[in-house]
Order: sequence, then structure tokens, then C-alpha cells
Amino acid sequence: MIKVLLADDEDLVRSGLKMILRSSGDIEVVAECDDGSMVVELVRRHRPHVVLLDIRMREADGLAALRRLRELTDPPQVAMLTTFDVDEYVSEALRLGASGFLLKDTEPAQLVRAVRDLALGGAVLDPGVASRVLAALADEERVAEPARRLLAALSAREREVLSLIGQGMSNAEIGAALHLSEATVKGYVSAVLGKIGAVNRVQAALVAYRGGLIA
Repeated sequence: MIKVLLADDEDLVRSGLKMILRSSGDIEVVAECDDGSMVVELVRRHRPHVVLLDIRMREADGLAALRRLRELTDPPQVAMLTTFDVDEYVSEALRLGASGFLLKDTEPAQLVRAVRDLALGGAVLDPGVASRVLAALADEERVAEPARRLLAALSAREREVLSLIGQGMSNAEIGAALHLSEATVKGYVSAVLGKIGAVNRVQAALVAYRGGLIA
């Protein structure tokens, strides 16, 4: 079973997410909280594989919790929960090593798939928020040229793969789009991340956006 911790200060949001995840059959919500200050202790106690963490909470926020989680010896994969009002918090969450961004009203099947991908060590970027996340992080021409230099080192196929990563696609979806096996896509993704110096798919998507590979 994939063990998940939910941290959000809205009871209704937590209840909805928990109901969706529990219906999957292979995901267990082992703990939940409404305050970022409780996250690290709950992680130590329950050892979840994945933490879904509200980026803004009324008390200690998700960024403070993420900062403390990254100090653990074996931290879980963390995806930030957000809404359409993407702001400066997103940039800091990415810098701190968040493995993804999900909308609180993500479609149930997409939420389950995202948690499974995270549990396997992947990163997720909800297509519904991808363009706004990337736009919030982009810093116009100052960062465009370094990104373009990174993209120049990629082959044509690697650029295609990176473009689809930037659209929030999973390995399976990229394989279907490019008529490649999932194993082949995984190899391309690893090569792309290595060449551009990205630690996860969200950072890779940012490079693609800044370099003009995706709009």
C-alpha cells in the first residue's frame, strides 16, 4: 500500500482527497493535519511515502513544513496543493525540492495517478496549473538565454520529450504521444534531466518554459 499524509487547513478539502485516495484500493491515508507544524512529527510517526501539502495554511504554512521535511534523512515525496491563484510561494517550494504541484480540485483519476507516480520517485505537474506555475516562476529574458543553452544540448527527440514533460504528461502519456515504450521514455527522461541539470520533472518543465520550448 502507498501511504499518504494529507496536510490542509480546510476540512472539506482533506475529506474529499481522502475519499478519492482510499477508493483507489492501493493508497492508504495514514495521517492528516491542518497545521504545517505537525507535518514532520506525523511523517516520523507514520513514515508516509507521499505528502500532499497545502502551500498556504492559516498557522504554519506548507513552505515551513517542506523546509523541515527536506532536512530528514529519508524524506517522503512532497507535492504542494494549490489553487489557480499561483504566487511567489511556488518559486520557493520548487527551490526547496517539491516534487510537484496539484490543484485541490484535480480529477480523481488524475490525483490517484499522481500519487502513484510520486510514490515511485517521480514528479507531477497538474496540466490544469502547469502554465500558471511556470509563468509564475519565469523571469523573462534574464533566464531565457541560459535555458536556451541547455536546450541546445538536447537531441530533437529529447526536446520533444521535454516539451511533453512541460505539459504535465506522465511517462505513459508521453509514450503514447510519441509511439514509444514506457521504458524508452523513462530512458529519455533520465537523459534529459541529466543534461539540463534538473532534479525532477517540475524543474525540467521550468527550463522548457524559460527556453521557449513550450508556451
